[in-house]
Amino acid sequence: MKRLFVLLLCAGCAAAHALGSTPPTVTARIEPDSIGIGDRFDYVIEVEKDLVQEIGFPVFEQQGPGLELVKDHATDTLLREGRLLKLRKRYTMQAFEEGDYRLGRGEVLYIDKNIVDTLRTPDSLRLLVTTFAIDSTSQSIYDLKPQLTLPFRFREVRGYVGWSVLALLLLAAAVYAAKRLLARYGKGLGDIFKPAPPVPPHVAAIRALEALHNQKLWQNNRHKQYYSGLTDILRTYIDGRYGIGAMEMTSDEIIAAMQSQELPDKARMDLTAVLRDADLVKFAKATPEAEQNENDYLKVYYFVEETKPATETAATPPEEGAPDPKN
Repeated sequence: MKRLFVLLLCAGCAAAHALGSTPPTVTARIEPDSIGIGDRFDYVIEVEKDLVQEIGFPVFEQQGPGLELVKDHATDTLLREGRLLKLRKRYTMQAFEEGDYRLGRGEVLYIDKNIVDTLRTPDSLRLLVTTFAIDSTSQSIYDLKPQLTLPFRFREVRGYVGWSVLALLLLAAAVYAAKRLLARYGKGLGDIFKPAPPVPPHVAAIRALEALHNQKLWQNNRHKQYYSGLTDILRTYIDGRYGIGAMEMTSDEIIAAMQSQELPDKARMDLTAVLRDADLVKFAKATPEAEQNENDYLKVYYFVEETKPATETAATPPEEGAPDPKN
């Protein structure tokens, strides 16, 4: 019994080896093999092989002049019985030129142990691409017809005309009403488009001082930011009022440049005091008392009020809640 089992095992191994050594079978076809120009067709390759055998299907974009690959489909498994495996590879292609295409034999790459070979189909493939024929003797060729001109009808555009007239009337009424309203104040339509007059330097400075006060910087221990804002307002005012480029000057340069200007003695002393206090805070990290912070604010305010143009008589009061200059 043992000897019989060994013999059967050896016979099975020999049969499996013989089956694995048999090269795969390759077939190919064109579906359909006759098409019109511009139509598509399928290039199909089928392979029957052993399970352990390796094959490679061709990869291409063109199969000849006038033929172009449209889609490379995934490989399908048609049959699997024991060690037998049947595969199909499909390529969808398109023809753009008329002719009788000889596509040759279909082929795949075969790899098995020490064997690398190209397997081909026994028959060559052929594709016929035809086009439609034009019989010029029975069919006449005509030129393009000219554009058809239709008569103009007012009812086709009267809606647009009516709305346009209404819009013009409303616009004219709006212009007339605007002119009447402006005439009451002695102005014309041209005054609407005139740019606003520039804000005088002293007015801009007072507004900036009020905005700085509302930020409550020194109350939150932000003394450096407070004095930087205070001196920036002062420098901007001097630049606008006297034409001195104070924004690019040091404190000493500003004091020296203002020596040639006619200033009240108090205003000159206030200017020097504020600039010196600001330098101590910004560069020496000094921390002024609350009273000094308020006094420097008032000094800048009074400097602006005392040096503004003489024609300006109405002073802009500080914002409610700001230090009162009169106290």
